[in-house]
Amino acid sequence: MHIFVVILYDPLFNGLMFLQKYVPGHDLGVAIILVTLIIKGLLFWPSLSAIHNQQKMQEIQPKLKELQAKYKDNKEELSRQLMAFYKVHKVNPFSSCLPLLLQLPILIALYRVFFSGINIDAATHLFNADQLSHLYPFLRSFFEHTQVSTTFLGFLNLTAKHNVILALLAGAAQFWQSKMMMSKKPPKVPGMKEDGAKDEQITSIMTTQMTYLLPAMTVVFGYQFPAGLSLYWVFSTLFQVAQQYYYLKWHKPKMAAKSQEVLPKP
Repeated sequence: MHIFVVILYDPLFNGLMFLQKYVPGHDLGVAIILVTLIIKGLLFWPSLSAIHNQQKMQEIQPKLKELQAKYKDNKEELSRQLMAFYKVHKVNPFSSCLPLLLQLPILIALYRVFFSGINIDAATHLFNADQLSHLYPFLRSFFEHTQVSTTFLGFLNLTAKHNVILALLAGAAQFWQSKMMMSKKPPKVPGMKEDGAKDEQITSIMTTQMTYLLPAMTVVFGYQFPAGLSLYWVFSTLFQVAQQYYYLKWHKPKMAAKSQEVLPKP
């Protein structure tokens, strides 16, 4: 736990308070948005690679099903063929999980920042001694005698829970992001048996369900969590939407043209 505090909690807490110290009006919401942009910017290229990998996995599904049907009775040979197939197409079936694994500890640390870090004395509007101990010296000397505002735009309390508007905005952004990356149904593979069609149908149903389930879960959690965390989630997801638009508009055509130069001709 001490390592978690030193590596994640303290840097995020201090980064947030540093930005709040210098942003116009000392607006905590603006500081949260800036922290969000910084975090997403640092994860931009791993996330872009994951988006590309996810799209490639969707595009090669028909060929994967052909391999699975061809070697369904020989699991060992199927494994070898799949590894070779992924290598030729330069696809890693697990790389799309990397940005989520990187972002999850950050989200947990932000959750703790809003639940325990930004906890202001109602009478003085100052940090208590325990919270001041997590601030780096140059910030501690400032916030020892400076009142801390926990509002966004002067009226939205970011430490309060049950903010319906931000929860709904977070859910809507999540739905937009999920729908944006939904692929069309792949063409039917010639000679595919009914079992393959059933598997494809089940996968399609699960994808559709998750497209609606994840936004619903986001709304529920956003309502239960402090508003500051919901604000982070809204702008984090909007950043992902912008990144996906960049990928689909410019990056994907560029990568497709490049892959045509290196893939072996049939």
